[in-house]
Amino acid sequence: MSGVADWLYGQGHAVDLVFGCLLLEAVWLTQWRGWTPSAAMLCLLPGAILLLALRAALVGLAWPWIALALLLSFPAHLADVALRDRSKAV
Repeated sequence: MSGVADWLYGQGHAVDLVFGCLLLEAVWLTQWRGWTPSAAMLCLLPGAILLLALRAALVGLAWPWIALALLLSFPAHLADVALRDRSKAV
């Protein structure tokens, strides 16, 4: 791998860049779309947890850490879906 690719993917920094994009999306949702911070957080949380799983895999953490992050993303996703369904029902 080249030096840049190793830095980005071998050390997981590519995921850090995506986390930065997620932060920008949170700002956009709250400042320009009028979402509450809690709604934006709940919407972005499942993806952030999946990014943690990806980063764990890229840096070579043991599989239980990757599995834990994948497992935790599911209830966060269900909470987001439940909140969206409830807000549409009103």
